[in-house]
Amino acid sequence: MDERKQILEMVREYAKTHIQKIPAGKVPVSGKVFDHEEMVNAVDAVLEGWWTESKYNSAFELALAKHAGVKHALTLNSGSSANLCALYALTSSKLGDKKLVKGDEVITAATGFPTTVNPIVFANAIPVFVDVQLGTYNPSAKDIEAAITDKTKAIIIAHTLGNPFEADKIRKIADGHGIWLIEDACDALGGIVNGKMVGSFGHLSTLSFYPAHQITTAEGGAILTDNPLLNKICRSMRDWGRDCWCQTGKDNSCGKRFSWKLGNLPEGYDHKYIYSETGFNFKMTDIQAAIGLAQMKKLPAFVSKRKHNFDYLNKLFEEKELGKHFITPNCAAGSEPSWFGFPITITDNTDRTELLKWLNSQEVATRLIFAGNITKQPYFINNKIEYRISEDLENTDIVMEKAFWIGVYPALEDNHLEYAASKIKEFLENKQQN
Repeated sequence: MDERKQILEMVREYAKTHIQKIPAGKVPVSGKVFDHEEMVNAVDAVLEGWWTESKYNSAFELALAKHAGVKHALTLNSGSSANLCALYALTSSKLGDKKLVKGDEVITAATGFPTTVNPIVFANAIPVFVDVQLGTYNPSAKDIEAAITDKTKAIIIAHTLGNPFEADKIRKIADGHGIWLIEDACDALGGIVNGKMVGSFGHLSTLSFYPAHQITTAEGGAILTDNPLLNKICRSMRDWGRDCWCQTGKDNSCGKRFSWKLGNLPEGYDHKYIYSETGFNFKMTDIQAAIGLAQMKKLPAFVSKRKHNFDYLNKLFEEKELGKHFITPNCAAGSEPSWFGFPITITDNTDRTELLKWLNSQEVATRLIFAGNITKQPYFINNKIEYRISEDLENTDIVMEKAFWIGVYPALEDNHLEYAASKIKEFLENKQQN
């Protein structure tokens, strides 16, 4: 056996004996789930010595595109970068009259994660906020359409906590009005809407591979699209804005590296240093992609376990009669969520802060539904960010004040979920006695 094989075999055996399970009486909201395959792939990529995007990245992109049923997948260094790159792609001059310019409106949800909204601000466009529905925590297609004006150029919304929004309906609305849809699927990989995979509905769709998500590369993200022009723009923006499309480590793929005449540059200027977009460096390493490729094999099992855990929590809430205190989650007709978490909204006078302090003291971790009402966040107020609200944000404010979520990720077993539900029940009983 050669040295490399010996090293990988040692890594494989090490992983089998050093990966710990979650102890009883402790319920995290999320975490990475992996085994020897991820460790072996990562070490193999390190031993390759290349490290920046290479064979593992190419294989990972192909696996992502195949899973979603789209033509193109582009890896990036985070889901937030994917959102920024996707939104900025709409500002490209290559899109002609359909490009996003200063003062244009982009519709989004007021309940969500900041990096779904922030790219709109960075692009000098105006966020237009719509309310969400309690239970699904997504905007309705009806409310999205009602927010459209002659200034609207795009929609960017997320599948909240893995619960798909009405993606097929909203894509039809976008196409009918000639505007772009960016589908933020960062929390929702593996979900289905009317037989189609989440991530296949947007003109551009984004994914995140942070450890809390359905698969992880530690840090990482991706953009999915069927549109070759948008794919080209996104790839350029991800890669410093360069016009050259050579893969890392390759030269002269076009066969005329020193024959281009673009912009006001001299003829023959090296194509590897010609920049046609306002770009960044958002590239993923091959080490990350190697981990992601191993995770993709496990995605169906991960999604199945998340669904089981979600259903089991629903059952426990019914058995323990917790439903009279909370709105428990539901999903849109025709959707099969790949649940990121189990969202709960308090409906009585239970103090959320007291409940969350109690649960966390009992090792049941909780999270709020991200920014709540993002227009009330300090950075929105302090920076005097311009925005418009479509109708009102009544439910968004309820989410901000009354909602939270607990975990359903695949490492959690039935006993962890039973413990979490029992601690919620215990808090409510103690409250009634006092």
